[in-house]
Amino acid sequence: MDLLWVLHSMLTVCMAINMEAAGSHSTFTCEPITLRMCQGLAYNSTFMPNLLNHYDQQTAALAMEPFHPMVNLECSADIRPFLCALYAPVCTEYGRVTLPCRRLCQRAKSDCYKLMDMFGLFWPDEMECSRFPDCDESYPRAIDMLPSSDATDESPLEIQRDYGFWCPRELKIQPDLGYSFMGVRDCSPPCPNMYFRKDDLLFARYFIGVISIVCLSATLFTFLTFLIDVGRFRYPERPIIFYAVCYMMVSLVFFLGFLLEDRVSCNAASPGRFRASTITQGSHNKACTLLFMTLYFFTMAGSVWWVILTITWFLAAVPKWGSEAIEKKALLFHAVAWGVPGALTITLMAMNKIEGDSMSGVCFVGLYDLMALRWFLLVPLALDVVVGVVLLLAGIAALNRVRMEIPLEKENQDKLVKFMIRIGVFSVLYLVPLLTVIGCYLYEQSYRPVWETTWVQERCRDYHIPCPLKVEQTSRPDIALFLVKYLMMLVVGIPSVFWVGSKKTCFEWASFFSGNRRKEVKASSLPTPVPKIRALTSSPSSCPTPSSLNHFHTTLMPSAFPLSLPSLLYHSLPSFPPVSPVCPPFSCAVHESRQILQEPDFTQLLLRDPNTPVVRKYTACSYRGVEEHLPHGSTLRLNEPLQHRLDSQSRHGSLQLLESQSRHSSLRDLSITAQAIHSSPGNGIHRVMEEDASKA
Repeated sequence: MDLLWVLHSMLTVCMAINMEAAGSHSTFTCEPITLRMCQGLAYNSTFMPNLLNHYDQQTAALAMEPFHPMVNLECSADIRPFLCALYAPVCTEYGRVTLPCRRLCQRAKSDCYKLMDMFGLFWPDEMECSRFPDCDESYPRAIDMLPSSDATDESPLEIQRDYGFWCPRELKIQPDLGYSFMGVRDCSPPCPNMYFRKDDLLFARYFIGVISIVCLSATLFTFLTFLIDVGRFRYPERPIIFYAVCYMMVSLVFFLGFLLEDRVSCNAASPGRFRASTITQGSHNKACTLLFMTLYFFTMAGSVWWVILTITWFLAAVPKWGSEAIEKKALLFHAVAWGVPGALTITLMAMNKIEGDSMSGVCFVGLYDLMALRWFLLVPLALDVVVGVVLLLAGIAALNRVRMEIPLEKENQDKLVKFMIRIGVFSVLYLVPLLTVIGCYLYEQSYRPVWETTWVQERCRDYHIPCPLKVEQTSRPDIALFLVKYLMMLVVGIPSVFWVGSKKTCFEWASFFSGNRRKEVKASSLPTPVPKIRALTSSPSSCPTPSSLNHFHTTLMPSAFPLSLPSLLYHSLPSFPPVSPVCPPFSCAVHESRQILQEPDFTQLLLRDPNTPVVRKYTACSYRGVEEHLPHGSTLRLNEPLQHRLDSQSRHGSLQLLESQSRHSSLRDLSITAQAIHSSPGNGIHRVMEEDASKA
């Protein structure tokens, strides 16, 4: 029997819901009662929202559903008037809201308590009797039906009141998921995007997909170029590679969003539960969380790596740090570049600020939450721009000061100018897109409330929610703004190609595809050959000239330009002054040892039979002056005039480096030569053969 009453009550609820009577309630207006349970009372008009904040009679009817068995079973004569006093209160005149008496509430609760316990129902907290005035009258009271003495014919028939945003029933989400929309909990934005038409969203999706493919190709090319020749990109330019890797991952996530469409960024609709498709929020969706972690982490890491790039340029230009000194700080650079974005990502996940983007198909932050947009996007990006620009300008100013104050050769002057231009162009190509993205975020966070108010005004009647009372400004976002934002988010990774793009890169790729790269690597893995000592000639022409010393200096010492400023200055020192072709024994030996180092027959020496002895011939080096023969174990001494000239040139760092590197090898070669001259020919050759065999 009770089951029949329950079925009858459910049927009554369905009949009580009048879909056509539901409307918007931005104003306090009296409207006819459409709730069947409340019809036939002493009054026939009510107002919405009611005392329990139900914004229309349809919602009120659904909320009254659990009490229908008590009303139909007539557990108390006061239960029906009391429920209607709350769910459909009497509407009298301007500004008057009446409440039921406390005694009426107590009688209804005591009479129906046992029946409610039988059905497993509890008396709601908002219906607690202590909330109502202490009186004992039926509802509506007689005083409520009398007109007010202050009322006049000019009194307005309605009260203008703004009820704020009410979450539509179709957009409500389970309470345990932590969703929020426009300041209302357990509510989510509609999907697809609430601002644009479907054809606009389709065009935007393909646009983002094409740009992501272009950026992915460019950054992948930069990374593969680095893998072909790892030693080519050292500090201070190494951060460009990690910067390219970060934006390669960013473009990859956008490309995956293009393929997934809105299957990850949106929750599926549930028509049976009156649930529309909504935006995914929080970390309950594992695929959305993974896309967010990858996209946000590498977006922040890319901006941090650009700051580190400006720091390394600053260290190379201002304090004149070398590549090795900067590389010693690599562990600190990596800790900051990966640690700070990781901490921000974990913080956002803990705060449940993940939001789906139905336009691009990815999940990000700050799409609907203005607080997250300001503190987790605008502040970090703006801070990176300020720090990076300050360091960049300081480094360029230092390089320009070097160019103006230190006399360089014209060729190296041009190289330094080109390097400064290259840094400037690369920085502009990075800063312009990033500043554009920041500008889009600023514009978006400024006009987001206006866009949301406009959307509520346009859809309030469709969703049966209160419409805004006074709308001073209406505006809809332009699709071009979002397209520019996504374009600049992806284009910011393309400048890495500008840095690696050169003839050397083309040669490396050509060598890689032709297979020569493998041969070079295989040859470099073999042991270093020992140079063969040639016979010393006695002609005066064999003595080195200052021009040959300069030529040897520039050919043997590889330049690290444009990234090592000390190396650039090292190669820009002036030439030696002309000296007499008559040279002392040490200078002649230096010349011969350098000719030996430049011999092109190392490959033949590696391919020779290890059992075949190498015979060396030695002759004394004669000069225009007195010929000197060194005894066994003796040490060379420079004559005073030449020593004075060399000391005068030692002010330049390049000559000191040249003397320190060549003195040891030259003395060793000359000592072997002297031993071969003063000893028997067989012993000298045998000694050289043993040394060659031991080093081969």
